[in-house]
Amino acid sequence: MLLARLSEAAGVSGQETEIRDLIKKEAASRPGVELKTDALGNVLAYKQGKGHGPKVMLTAHMDEVGLMVVGVEDSGLLRFKPVGGIDRRVLVAKQVLVGPDKIPGVIGSKPIHLQKRDERNTPFQWQELYIDIGAKDKKEAEKLVPLGTTTIFATTLQKLSDEITIGKALDDRVGCYVLLELLANDYDCDLVCAFTVQEEVGLRGAGVAAYAVTPDLALNIEGTTASDVPDVPEHGYATSVGKGPALTIMDRTSIPARPLVEKLQEVAEKENIPIQFRRATTGGTDAGKIQLTKGGIPVAGISVPCRYIHSPASVASLSDIQATISLVKAFLRTL
Repeated sequence: MLLARLSEAAGVSGQETEIRDLIKKEAASRPGVELKTDALGNVLAYKQGKGHGPKVMLTAHMDEVGLMVVGVEDSGLLRFKPVGGIDRRVLVAKQVLVGPDKIPGVIGSKPIHLQKRDERNTPFQWQELYIDIGAKDKKEAEKLVPLGTTTIFATTLQKLSDEITIGKALDDRVGCYVLLELLANDYDCDLVCAFTVQEEVGLRGAGVAAYAVTPDLALNIEGTTASDVPDVPEHGYATSVGKGPALTIMDRTSIPARPLVEKLQEVAEKENIPIQFRRATTGGTDAGKIQLTKGGIPVAGISVPCRYIHSPASVASLSDIQATISLVKAFLRTL
């Protein structure tokens, strides 16, 4: 299953080699696709249109949040720092895979029965956490894991039900999956699918990609937070899993082009595709960089709702993913 392979591939920001190679192999198998990889590591998949439509860029970031090894204790335990936004409260006892060889490890901390009362009531700080790979000492650990090595969560994609799937890095491997599925079709417009890097550490790849492509318009496909969980009032839900792709009206980095948002809404209504609006304005996406490139690029954001993003395991609806594909495909065919 392509989504499983995308989810399970390693690709922490700045070290996206494995996920990039997988995406290039998949994109190259689509008919009529020409691939380029830029100096930053973005993959640009060009597909010439059959007519005289505008040049459209679709973007999805391939990188994921993760951990980077920054020190080694005499005992062989690894010290680490986050790459991207991670809630350290969810890390203790989680299994991880370290480096390109995917050395198995587990995140450890001071045992609870040795903690003082006040320590039990506060989250561990980064310096209080470590990765245990079973090394006997510092020398053995350093031989296996050089400083700067990145680490991913050891999570395999699986279905919780016919509709719901769970896996790591669904932000934004669901977007990468959508783009690869869309590349299998032909359109009147010229299409460029940009699989971008380093989104999780400052939206870095998208600006470079947009500058090179200079599209007439762009759609950013993202996995976004779904807050439809207990103790959150319904009016506070950013998005809800299972209610279709979410259109963005505003977030921290961009205010999407209103005509594009309205056109997407019109297409969804005509094609009977369920949609929702993202009701939170926090967070940012590659759309923010794309919008400000060169003289400005009209952009809109379409998101697949995912619970528990930036954690070892996220939850998403397969029907939401399919509806996102259907919506973008129908939109492209109106151009």
